[in-house]
Amino acid sequence: MNSYILYSLVFLLGGNAYCLIELLYRARTHYSMFFCAGFAVLILFYIFSTRSVSPLTFALIGTIVITALEFIFGIIFNLFLDMQVWDYSSVPLNLLGQICLPFSAIWFVFSIGIYYIFKVLGRA
Repeated sequence: MNSYILYSLVFLLGGNAYCLIELLYRARTHYSMFFCAGFAVLILFYIFSTRSVSPLTFALIGTIVITALEFIFGIIFNLFLDMQVWDYSSVPLNLLGQICLPFSAIWFVFSIGIYYIFKVLGRA
């Protein structure tokens, strides 16, 4: 498969999957989450495809990538554009209300799941 098509599909699937999770969990989402998740899954797919790492190392990398993107998107959409997509200011251990340790722990668990999804799809 052409790599542009493959990476486009990974981006679209990642963005859509996360928006679906948000809709099921909190009954709403925002278009910025589609792009944030799409880029996160795309970066993680690239890392998975080009590096040999253990599931825990991948999860740590995934946590860093997702948290960094969440912070960047939060600064843009929540602080600069004042869209109030999310606000972690009431959650312990937050940074500017955009990222927090409890959600980074969730991203760690999500990243383990993403690793095994990539592993299964790689065998298909």
